[in-house]
Amino acid sequence: MNDADAAARAVRQWREAGPELVVLDGFHALKHALRFGADVRSAVTSDKAAALALAAELADDLTEQIGDSLVEVPAQVLKELVPRVHATRIAALAVRRERRVNLAELSALPRPSPVVVLDNPRNLGNVGAVVRLAAGFGATGVVTTGDLDPWHANAVRAGAGLHFATAVEQLPLDDFPPGPLYALDPEGADIRSVTLPDDALLAFGSERHGLSAEVRGRAAGLLSLPMRPQVSSYNLATSVAMTLFHWTGPKA
Repeated sequence: MNDADAAARAVRQWREAGPELVVLDGFHALKHALRFGADVRSAVTSDKAAALALAAELADDLTEQIGDSLVEVPAQVLKELVPRVHATRIAALAVRRERRVNLAELSALPRPSPVVVLDNPRNLGNVGAVVRLAAGFGATGVVTTGDLDPWHANAVRAGAGLHFATAVEQLPLDDFPPGPLYALDPEGADIRSVTLPDDALLAFGSERHGLSAEVRGRAAGLLSLPMRPQVSSYNLATSVAMTLFHWTGPKA
């Protein structure tokens, strides 16, 4: 297949993409998705030479695979496919992780690491940032309640493709994975006084309204993060990072 045919085929794949495909925005999203076994169906760039140079610098283990995946298209075509073009001028389509696979990972016991629960989050960028943190700490997964899709393109963009490195699902409270539920709340016990078990569910309230009464009522314990007086709160990703860092500390 010549370059023109490859570009035409790639554009057709983008325009015919179904809901099972998610957009990977930028080099890092494609890199992480490939490292964690994503089924990448189409990858495009407006500057393949620059993309390969970036791969050689930042992901030499994937340079050949990225080179084989990427198809060069005109810059205007890339803008039509992805209106908010990433600075690296790379975008890809990958098959969303199967729900049954995620649910099996979330529910399997014994569980080696906690599950992060985001109770009715309202900001997709925050969801993606938490997924990125959870993947970095090796958490089993991220569960969200409410109506936001944690696999929305904006969340995947903020997560830098690391949705493929952990189990990310939207679940009602009654379908939560097994394990003791600890909820972060300013009125809770100082988290430094508690040892978090590996099979814990760690729940964080929404950015504006905090924990729902349902999640608060189900919690085995309420925990608070250390905070200087007169400081009202941390942002969501910071709270998750502090809690997961505490989990990695010495066990009693």
